[in-house]
Amino acid sequence: MTQPKKQQAMDHMIENSSGLLNHRMFNGDGEILPGRWVRLRTLVVLRWAAIFGQIAAIVVSIYAFSLQIPLGLTAVAIGLAVIANLVSLAVFPKNARLNERDATGMLLFDTLQLAFMVFLTGGLHNPFMVLIVAPVTVAATALSTRATVIVGSVAIAATTAVADFNIPLQTRDGVQMLMPDLFVFGIWVAVVTSIGFVGLYTRRISSEMRSMSEALLATQMALSREQKLTDLGGVVAAAAHELGTPLATIKLAASELVDELGDKQDLRDDAALIGQQADRCRDILQSMGRAGKDDMLMKSVPLVTLVEEAAEPHADRGKTLEISVMSQLNDPSDEPVVARRPEIIHGLRNLIQNAVDFATTTVWIEIDWTETEIKLRIIDDGRGYAPQVIGWIGDPFIRGKKPAQDKGQRREYKGMGLGLFIAKALLERTGAKLSFANGTEPYTGRPHPREKSGAIAQVVWPRLAGGIENKPAAGGLGDNIPFE
Repeated sequence: MTQPKKQQAMDHMIENSSGLLNHRMFNGDGEILPGRWVRLRTLVVLRWAAIFGQIAAIVVSIYAFSLQIPLGLTAVAIGLAVIANLVSLAVFPKNARLNERDATGMLLFDTLQLAFMVFLTGGLHNPFMVLIVAPVTVAATALSTRATVIVGSVAIAATTAVADFNIPLQTRDGVQMLMPDLFVFGIWVAVVTSIGFVGLYTRRISSEMRSMSEALLATQMALSREQKLTDLGGVVAAAAHELGTPLATIKLAASELVDELGDKQDLRDDAALIGQQADRCRDILQSMGRAGKDDMLMKSVPLVTLVEEAAEPHADRGKTLEISVMSQLNDPSDEPVVARRPEIIHGLRNLIQNAVDFATTTVWIEIDWTETEIKLRIIDDGRGYAPQVIGWIGDPFIRGKKPAQDKGQRREYKGMGLGLFIAKALLERTGAKLSFANGTEPYTGRPHPREKSGAIAQVVWPRLAGGIENKPAAGGLGDNIPFE
């Protein structure tokens, strides 16, 4: 293989690995698409810090500097932030990660809430106006360029608005705390410039770090795939070498039989067929040993077959695995053909392993699909998820986050940490939504053998263009395409 062809083969493998790594990693501009990068808990904690900071600033302004503050309106502004935090904690799971739309909405709320507070306390005459840069920095770090521009634009608009429209700060004696117009204009320019510079700088650094991380991971997968192909090629080459002599002997014997069976046409045809099949075996072995294969089965597979492959390592672990199709669609040909991506196989395998570890006798894997979604449910007959940990499922090392009073039950949750975190992260990269529940409510902590009463892990993929499905090629799975 010449050097250009080697480079083409390597580029081909890297592209395939990148596709397996994240099927929708880049947008039309070549920019990395963000996923669920922002943890809700992080934004909630930052908002609590802002709330206590605003309360402290108001108290100090009133009692230390004798300033008049509209307490009613400021209480409304702070109360809105408190309500937003309480609603977020009540609606979302403790370990929720926000998508771009939800994170952008929360940052816009924080920007407008801070702008309202500054409007009530002097506008640009209030030195805390500079804090409006904080939501823009968070957006630039974790969200896309579009989201960063939206948050930055709202921040600039709010800064401009409070420059002209605000309730002036004044002392109890009625003296207004005002700066010269030139200073106010300078603060406006400084804040707007800071929003643009910090947003652009942070966005650039964050994008480069993500690009490097994804590139290194894609390269690692490409090298792993190349190693597997190399090992396979070595095995096939050794087989071709060892089988070369027997095939040559068969070919020679068949040729001699063809010459000696001149008057027996049927036997002569059979001998000729043996020689032709020996030639075909030789050609197949040479083709496999020379270049390897890019079998379409490595890319696409029926949904049920994919689930069976993921469950196979746990079939002989002393628990019964029952795989059933629950789809109500009448046509069997409607079974989805999905991408055989390592993220899906490894993620499902981790979920099945967790179910087998905690099951008493049986694990059920229910496969369902409709015209709009693909759904898998993994159910066991074990104890189920304890109420104090079900909200933390998907976080790594959740055992270290349990309350002290639960230490006596530590053994019950052994293994429920990094494995489920990896499974959740890998499957969410493919567009899946995961949810965890118990088969019985209220939680009893007792297993019910042969009953679907234990833990339930549900994985749902939308059937959208560009999702996990691959349309079957014409003529079945397609032809094997060797590397050149």
